[in-house]
Amino acid sequence: MSSYPKDGIVRVGRETKGRRGKGVTIVTGLPGSESQLKTIASKLKAQCGVGGTVKGRIVEIQGDQRDRLFKILSDSGYTVRKSGG
Repeated sequence: MSSYPKDGIVRVGRETKGRRGKGVTIVTGLPGSESQLKTIASKLKAQCGVGGTVKGRIVEIQGDQRDRLFKILSDSGYTVRKSGG
């Protein structure tokens, strides 16, 4: 896993590498312990109606959910930026 900045900004991006063209939305920079990340991921998955996982400090949500996750996280009080293309 590559190193992500720890500047208090939650980044939401899309990734397809190594997934046979299937895209996932990557959320990095969320604060909290691993159990807190799993709780946050569960809420995000439920609100998007899709699956996902937590790998290290990265939350992966299936499909291109960038706009939806951006709104959910910013409404929850996080400073959010879109990253990647």
